[in-house]
Amino acid sequence: MTVTIAVEPPRQDAVIRLLEMSDAYAQLLYPPESNHLVDLATLEKPTVNFLVARNAGAIVGCCALVEAGDGTAEIKRMFVDPQARGLKVASSLMNALEAIAADRQLDAIQLETGIYQPEAIGLYRKYGYVEIEPFGSYLPDPLSIFMEKRLA
Repeated sequence: MTVTIAVEPPRQDAVIRLLEMSDAYAQLLYPPESNHLVDLATLEKPTVNFLVARNAGAIVGCCALVEAGDGTAEIKRMFVDPQARGLKVASSLMNALEAIAADRQLDAIQLETGIYQPEAIGLYRKYGYVEIEPFGSYLPDPLSIFMEKRLA
């Protein structure tokens, strides 16, 4: 079975289930002030490319590329169903969102992730993301790591 990635609307029951799983996971790891989760309405904005990963038709992962309007975009809501781990879903999502960023001729992709998510940090490092200072509206947070990959 192959994993497919496509831009799809986030307002689907299986996507909402994934987002709820992601929220619950984040709430286990971090206090509310360190959770920087965006809601469904934000994911539906025209500046967002929302990617859905499917395995044999079933939704198994998602992420969003949110354009800031200044030549950068931010990765938000990257999550893979724990039952789909090992299928390289996160790598497939990363490849797809970087292709979109290249098509959009963006200068950089940025992200915020938590210090208690070594798998996520490792994935981003593997893709060439390096640590940076807080960006956009983020404030320094000892539980957050901010990363960027320059594309130009």
